[in-house]
Amino acid sequence: MTITRLLLRVLKGLAIFAGLVVLGVGALLAFAWLERLTEVTLPALTGSFAIGRAIEDWTDDTALDTLAPAPGTKRELLVWIWYPSAARQSAVIDDYLPARLRLKPKDAGGGNIWTLLTRDPSRVRGHSAVDPDVSPQQRSYPVVIMRAGASSGVLNYSTLAEDLASHGYIVVGFDAPYRTGLVVFPDGRVMGRTAQNNPERCVVPDRAEMERCVSRVITAWTGDIAFVLQRLDRLNASDSSGTFTGRLDMTRVGVVGHSLGGAVAAQFCHEDSRCKAGIDIDGAPHGSVIQAGLSQPFMFLLSDHGDTTDPESNQIVTDIKSIYDRIPSDRRLYATIRGAFHLTFTDDGALMKSGMVRGFLRLSGRLGIDARRQLAITTYCVHSFFDAYLRDTGGAESCISSPLYPEIENLE
Repeated sequence: MTITRLLLRVLKGLAIFAGLVVLGVGALLAFAWLERLTEVTLPALTGSFAIGRAIEDWTDDTALDTLAPAPGTKRELLVWIWYPSAARQSAVIDDYLPARLRLKPKDAGGGNIWTLLTRDPSRVRGHSAVDPDVSPQQRSYPVVIMRAGASSGVLNYSTLAEDLASHGYIVVGFDAPYRTGLVVFPDGRVMGRTAQNNPERCVVPDRAEMERCVSRVITAWTGDIAFVLQRLDRLNASDSSGTFTGRLDMTRVGVVGHSLGGAVAAQFCHEDSRCKAGIDIDGAPHGSVIQAGLSQPFMFLLSDHGDTTDPESNQIVTDIKSIYDRIPSDRRLYATIRGAFHLTFTDDGALMKSGMVRGFLRLSGRLGIDARRQLAITTYCVHSFFDAYLRDTGGAESCISSPLYPEIENLE
């Protein structure tokens, strides 16, 4: 065989291989697009209450937004309230993302690869009815403030919020312009996060510099929580719609957050005695709480970080232990979910693409548990801990112990 003929055969083989690759990629993209357009429902509620959801636009006339790019900008929040409702099974269930809060085509811009890896929000089904009355089964209900991770929108934690509300809690989450990735207000205004408020830019080798950077964002979020609690007090005293008047038990307030939201929960509970119990879901602590600790009941619920011994992970564990060791022993819990993955504490755990993304995460060692199973364990841990300390149903160690969930491991 001459060199020319050999070269031609090699080139022909490469061309066939390239064609197969193109066909394979095309098939994957087509499959991903079809999956994006399929309907999916959030996990079933585990509590006994039907739930409702209200969405409000609140402006603070007494304080400015310290992270807004324009001086003099007032704090404004898009507030989501999930609550036990009197709705019947025939009640109208609201869209997962209501049409009035969706990006208009002129604001959406072009698609990207992430578009293919996520569900179309209009195809997602939740369990929240549209503005029903609060359930009359109890005179009032404990309140839980929920903070999203980093710049994520609070909608992405609907599974956690809905399930907690089904157990008899009024759950309040919120998005803030300039630090939430994107906020669409009911009147059509669209406000994105500014680059300087991106907490991922704060991850630098110098710890002191990193803390200064993160502190700006955490201070803004804790201030937002304080404002939300003030408005909830007003709502409880006199709601113009009559829905929430006298229905919020503001003496029993919990705070839960994921990732950076978990750090916000810990810092807020350190700063404000209105927090009666808190939960950090897989968040690295920041702020004065690391050295000062907490007096309120508090739980750290972590993903499976394995045997990682890099300096950054060691520092996170050291900071968690610094807080944990200062909490009274009968008010603290430090647990991990074996096989859990950081990003699937969100609705992504319920909406994740079948097969393709899950397979990649398993092969890369990131996901060792079914994503919906992880969410089921998380919702169980969260409502059980708050039951123990906002409803006085039991102590820390026993509150999340269950033979149904052997993946839960209590740490010391």
